[in-house]
Amino acid sequence: MPLGPWRKKNKPTKEHLVENEEVTGGHAGPGSLAKSAVNGAGLPPPPANLRPKLVFHTQLAHGSPTGRIEGFSNVKELYAKIAEAFNIRPPEIMFCTLNTHKIDMDKLLGGQIGLEDFIFAHIKGIKKEVEVYKSEDALGLTITDNGAGYAFIKRIKEGSVVDRVKVICVGDHVECINGRNIVGTRHYEVARMLKDLPKDKNFTLKLVEPMKAFEMLEPRSKGAKPAGDNKIGTGRGTLRLRSKGPATVEEEPTEFEEKAVKKVDDLLESYMGIRDTELAATMVEVGRDKKNPDEFAMALDETLGDFAFPDEFVFDVWGAIGDAKQGRF
Repeated sequence: MPLGPWRKKNKPTKEHLVENEEVTGGHAGPGSLAKSAVNGAGLPPPPANLRPKLVFHTQLAHGSPTGRIEGFSNVKELYAKIAEAFNIRPPEIMFCTLNTHKIDMDKLLGGQIGLEDFIFAHIKGIKKEVEVYKSEDALGLTITDNGAGYAFIKRIKEGSVVDRVKVICVGDHVECINGRNIVGTRHYEVARMLKDLPKDKNFTLKLVEPMKAFEMLEPRSKGAKPAGDNKIGTGRGTLRLRSKGPATVEEEPTEFEEKAVKKVDDLLESYMGIRDTELAATMVEVGRDKKNPDEFAMALDETLGDFAFPDEFVFDVWGAIGDAKQGRF
C-alpha cells in the first residue's frame, strides 16, 4: 500500500550507517507503554505539583554520598535534579546507569526507570584526542545518545578499525569529528557522519570519557551484548520518561510490548545505525491502534517530526508491530 503524498520527509532506501551489531538497550530496554494515545503535540511537562510523587536514590558513579531526587518528567530534568543534588552543572552528566556504578551498556538508563531502581550518574572525566586511519568502510561502532545532546559509544566490535585504537572506549562521548563540534547532534546524524568519512584516510576524534574512581578501573569493555531477556527494573512498576509530554507511571511491560520494542529497536539499528529503546517504544505505542500503514506513517510524522524515516522502514515497523500482536515472534 503506498504511503501517499502527505509524507513530509523521505530518505534514501535502506542503508547501514554503522556496523549492524546485535545490540540491545539492556536494562533500560523495551519499554512499558502507556495505554492512552501519544501526545503528538508535545505539550510541556505538567507543573511539579501534578507530577508523580516519586523519590529515587542516586550517586555519582565514581563515588559520592547518596542523594534523593524527585519531580522530574524527562531526561533533561532528571539530569538537572541530579546536578542540583551534587552541586554540579547538568552538562557535566554524560549518562546514567541503573543499579550499577559500572559503565555497563546493558544497564543504561533510557526512557524507563524501575520504581525501585538506584540511579548512578556518570560525569565527564578525561578529554582525549585521537587520530584514526579508516582502513575499512565500517568502523565497528554503535552510537547512542543520552537524551540531552551527547552522543556516545555504546559498543565497539571486536577486531574492528576502532577496536585497534585502544584509547577509544565504550562510554566515550564523541565531542568533535575532524574539528567539528557535534554536541547537540542526534545519534543517527553522528552515525551517518562517521559512516561517510572517506576510506583510506585519517580522521580525528575528540572524546570525553566518564570519570572513574581509581578502584573502579577495569579492562576495556566492548559494551552491550545481545540480551533478549533483560527486564527494565526491580520494582513492580516503571516511570516512563518522554521527550514530549509528561512522564507516566506504568506497569511492567507486556510480552507484546517487549517483543515489539525489541524488534523495532533492531530495525532502527539496521536502517539508521542506532539503538534507541525510547524511540522504539514510542513507535510501538503510536502504531498499536492504527489500522493501516498510511495511518501509522502519518502518526509517526506528527509525533516524531524530527526524524525522516524511509518508507521501507515504516512498512517493516508496521509489520513488526502486527507480528507482535499476533504472537508470531
